[in-house]
Amino acid sequence: MILTDTHTHIYYETDPVKQTEQLDRCLQNNISRLFLPNVSSTSIPLVFGLASKFPNNCFPMLGLHPCDVNEDYELELKQIADAVKQNKIYAIGEIGIDLYWDKTFLKQQQSAFRKQIAQAKELDLPIVIHCRDAFDEVFEILEETKDEKLRGIFHCFTGNLPQAQHAIDLGFYLGIGGVVTYKKAGLDNVVAQLDLAHLVLETDSPYLAPSPYRGKPNESSYLVHIAQKVADLHQKSLEEIAEITTANSKKVFGI
Repeated sequence: MILTDTHTHIYYETDPVKQTEQLDRCLQNNISRLFLPNVSSTSIPLVFGLASKFPNNCFPMLGLHPCDVNEDYELELKQIADAVKQNKIYAIGEIGIDLYWDKTFLKQQQSAFRKQIAQAKELDLPIVIHCRDAFDEVFEILEETKDEKLRGIFHCFTGNLPQAQHAIDLGFYLGIGGVVTYKKAGLDNVVAQLDLAHLVLETDSPYLAPSPYRGKPNESSYLVHIAQKVADLHQKSLEEIAEITTANSKKVFGI
């Protein structure tokens, strides 16, 4: 059985001993594929440092997180683009729009999103989308830019069924994380109605730990709890969920 965490910031743990311990716990739970999203230029060395340490398990992505977009975003984009030219990556991400905390830089977020979509198409890479309180704004740009090269994952999907179908119709997979285990979130009802062919699994570690760890720091080894919840919702075995979602991740990332 192979489980894939399609979105983890495990590199935030910079203690090498604790890093290795976290990865060991992943391997003990059959989680042997971890995809690392970048957030800004400052996290580039962290992403590649971990990927170089565990090249058979950790796979880098690069992008500018919408919460890190400000008046200097074009400089950030250039630094990230320079790193893309020098390194092997598997997606542009995480990118998108976040209006939960602040709407000050909405125009800059929209511009950065468009520029990074164009970059992904040029490199023939998928994108990994961060969307929080911004489905309308994200869908507007995706509709503008959709073509045969536009593809990827809606990371940490927490939308309703129509929003899920819209994303799927645009050619995207839905990243299902710890929120699916939260009793009052309602995401379980949505996931139960979705075809497994459109789902991948993620932790977003160290955030959004699944039950029974909710409220504590998350880690990629907890992906097994998310997978088990999806298995229960679809009345499948854990092994079946692992096989399907890992196969989906390979279709997205090409590895």
